[in-house]
Amino acid sequence: MPLRPHLSNTTSAPRGLHVLVRTKDDWAVQHAIATVTDTSGGQVLRAEADTDGTIVTGPLKPGVYTVVITAAGYSPIASTAIATSSGAAELGRVVLGRAGGVELPPPGTWTIDPAHSRIATTAQHLGLSSVHGRFSEFGGRIEIAETVEASAVTAEIKAASIDTGTGMRDDHLRSADFLDVEQYPTISYQSAGLSATGPGKWTVHGRLVLHGISHPVDLALSYLGTGPDPWGGMRAAFHAETELHREDFAIRFNPVLEAGISVIGATLKVELDIQAVQGQSLPAA
Repeated sequence: MPLRPHLSNTTSAPRGLHVLVRTKDDWAVQHAIATVTDTSGGQVLRAEADTDGTIVTGPLKPGVYTVVITAAGYSPIASTAIATSSGAAELGRVVLGRAGGVELPPPGTWTIDPAHSRIATTAQHLGLSSVHGRFSEFGGRIEIAETVEASAVTAEIKAASIDTGTGMRDDHLRSADFLDVEQYPTISYQSAGLSATGPGKWTVHGRLVLHGISHPVDLALSYLGTGPDPWGGMRAAFHAETELHREDFAIRFNPVLEAGISVIGATLKVELDIQAVQGQSLPAA
């Protein structure tokens, strides 16, 4: 589990309730709320976590209490706390799960790292085999919102960076028959919201601009977790898939053999393996 720095909260005043509110990835849940009730159900106090997810109150009367921890976008959790004769009640680390059991990284900006990411394509050839390709030049950002469903993704791909491993085929794909990179040098994607489909799984709703045409495209997204990198940063990993139909983007070049077999399939499978770095910029190379 990656270490997270936190405030010591050292104080000369006696301490009462003490809680560290964290996500399953050990990120602080900022501004979580602790509501403390006594055995009769009466509210004793209500306290807010600091930016490190730490809640500290003044001393409590000795006894047994119920502590309910809540935070926007997370499922609440209730714990029993026992205040000692000194008035201290130590709950330690409390883990909140995202509402509905679905997770994403902590709110904020995450910058896509092209050097550790992949955009791969697969097209059918002659109805018999697959042609695999990738785009080597791209970038973008992921904005995780406090209300997770309002999170956003923006990305741009240099169309001419298509690489299938065969120069003649790549030149044809860059031509006006397909991507027409001289007229449409950039492929872009802008999301319009997310909807949860299961634990750590989402559908990203958005529009893809390809070949000069904007068309709705949904991504099936899996969040794979976060972790520290060797450069002192924090990274989040995702996997996403979608299927594009060439005719949706007016890419209709498709010769047919005498046997009636299409040379190129009508659909294109796209897979994305993404690493994103927390913050507005990537680490220095």
